[in-house]
Amino acid sequence: MLNFTLQKKRVMIFLKGSKMYSIFTGACPVCHKTNMYRNANPFIISDIFKMHDVCAHCGTRFKMEPSFFYGAMYVSYGVGVAIAIASFIITYFVLGLGRFTSFLVIVGALIITLPLIIRASRNIWVNLFFKYDPKKAE
Repeated sequence: MLNFTLQKKRVMIFLKGSKMYSIFTGACPVCHKTNMYRNANPFIISDIFKMHDVCAHCGTRFKMEPSFFYGAMYVSYGVGVAIAIASFIITYFVLGLGRFTSFLVIVGALIITLPLIIRASRNIWVNLFFKYDPKKAE
């Protein structure tokens, strides 16, 4: 387990400075220093939408306007469809299960990954509008 954690940190350090780092970690898209969410765990449902208004390190406002994150719903749809298609291909073509069983696996996969889909779609959406700034990261 410790080896996996160390390898994960190495990969994340390698990605630092890219949009992928911010998307995977939920870090500020401008400085990559602080987390955008009040609670980093997406599976605590009561805190899933609670975000900091501004970055504590660089002062970036995450919500540029009221209802800014409505656009994340479109990203969420795309991420959900990708998970559903991947689940179908794995269950129907690779494992050879029936259509109804594949449907149940798709529904289960979407329910289980729902908190991750919500956070990932918000991270993707906010990273479309902000760019990493090494000067602000210092």
